[in-house]
Amino acid sequence: MLNRFLKYIAIDTRSDPEADTFPSNQNQYALAKLLAGELKALGLADAAIDRNGYVLATLPANTDKDVPVIGFIAHMDTSPDACGTNISAKTHANYDGQDLLLNTTKNIVMRVADFPDLRKYTGQTLITSDGTTLLGADNKAGIAEIMAALEYLADNPRISHGTIKVAFTPDEEIGKGVDYFDVEQFGADFAYTIDGGELGELQYENFNAAHAKITIHGRNIHPGEASGKMINACLLGMELNQALPSRERPEHTTGYEGFFHLTGFRATVDHAVMEYIIRDHDHQHFDHRKAHLRHAVNRLNDNYGQGCFQLEIKDQYYNMHSKIFPVMHIVELAKKAMKALDIRPLIKPIRGGTDGSRLSYMGLPCPNIFTGGHNYHGRFEFIPLESMEKASQVIVKIIEMSAA
Repeated sequence: MLNRFLKYIAIDTRSDPEADTFPSNQNQYALAKLLAGELKALGLADAAIDRNGYVLATLPANTDKDVPVIGFIAHMDTSPDACGTNISAKTHANYDGQDLLLNTTKNIVMRVADFPDLRKYTGQTLITSDGTTLLGADNKAGIAEIMAALEYLADNPRISHGTIKVAFTPDEEIGKGVDYFDVEQFGADFAYTIDGGELGELQYENFNAAHAKITIHGRNIHPGEASGKMINACLLGMELNQALPSRERPEHTTGYEGFFHLTGFRATVDHAVMEYIIRDHDHQHFDHRKAHLRHAVNRLNDNYGQGCFQLEIKDQYYNMHSKIFPVMHIVELAKKAMKALDIRPLIKPIRGGTDGSRLSYMGLPCPNIFTGGHNYHGRFEFIPLESMEKASQVIVKIIEMSAA
């Protein structure tokens, strides 16, 4: 498991939201080629990379029973929110529950006071970066866990199983992961994304999501002659942000609470561009948030002149709950598998999205299962090796129980 994971994170597959190619980072093809080769070596003879960069493979059934076709899915890209180049992974065996020194040269420390979840894993083996890059457990841990499960099944042919489908997708982190995914060709009755967080997480609810881009047209005049003439796009952008509720930001919300999140602000006096992501689990509240932003923009245009602010809002994905609820037996199957392995299922909403949320709306119900990782998208990402092993065991147990 560890060797696989370290091999995968060595390839920088950060997705690029500004790219006009798919995948957005061609290094994702390099990982795809590696994974397709490994799948073939495990006996999945049809493993291949399609023209859009998806890695697809089938483990044929070894039983005559009428067993559902189950898919397991993970994404190959990592987040563009932090550096993913030259990842230097650190393995902390028999973790002592204290602060972790990640980088002696730069004195980078992961403090228990900041990340109290660390203490849950006292005595275990933690994997981190050196604090200068992300680790890449989101979602290369999921890939490693699926691959380890397939290897276990290959080594233990006595375990009866139905047909198993595997997919590794590009560009999930920028919301494009299943833009070209062919659900019918994939051929699964249902699937699981292996893309969750801590040990035991099992999720079938996620945010409704939209992206907003606001372009602000200012007017730059020499400051000595600016009276009554200058329109400072920087200040207008700040005024727009102040028009949104300050307590409804990611740093102040939890659970089912939604938010407005300013993700980018590029500004001069003459011109500014602001980008937000808008999130809420409740669809009515989601629509209200978009309306609130439109109202704020319209009011500012009334104040400063029509066309001063231009707003584009694009929905990205929706809460999968309505698509999973009619087939809750697939969630129950995952819960039973976890309980059989003495893992307590943690049923919680995803404060984000996965490929599974979009796939569920494309006709492939797809709950989300833990990988074991914490602090995704940042320099203090970590994952316990023991949680990775448990995730792989859950995959095998789901497969085994579905054919029982």
